Amino acid sequence: MGDISLTLDLPDAEATDAVAHRVAPGLRAGDVLLLEGPVGAGKSHFARALIRARLGDETEVPSPTFTLVQTYPGTPDIWHTDLYRLSHPDEALELGLAEAFETAICLVEWPERLGALTPEQAIRLRFEHAGDGRRLCLSGPADRLLHLFPEIPT
Repeated sequence: MGDISLTLDLPDAEATDAVAHRVAPGLRAGDVLLLEGPVGAGKSHFARALIRARLGDETEVPSPTFTLVQTYPGTPDIWHTDLYRLSHPDEALELGLAEAFETAICLVEWPERLGALTPEQAIRLRFEHAGDGRRLCLSGPADRLLHLFPEIPT
């Protein structure tokens, strides 16, 4: 089975939270979520909601814009990265992402900075502005998306 896609309309922040809460329990070590879209489209909001869904609402989730990586211990660990400031894909290796892609749940904002280092089995989440809300286009390996969204028609 190849890649499949799903598009969701998210009319408000609560709808974005709901998708994050739905996806969070089904993630496992080695899952890489590529969070794409323009500034303000909901990438960081989704990442915060997902991390809190796995680790608890009281979890502080600062932006990784300046630190590049925020890690959260768990089973498995969660890595939240913002690669906007990288100028070359090799810089992602210096952050330890190659190993994290295999052992952790990775949430990667601005994944186009990875270039050829992008994991083949990654799930893409493209956030777009849509009126007062957002549109989320998910795509990736059918087995992973069907695990997270079993109602997707195949």
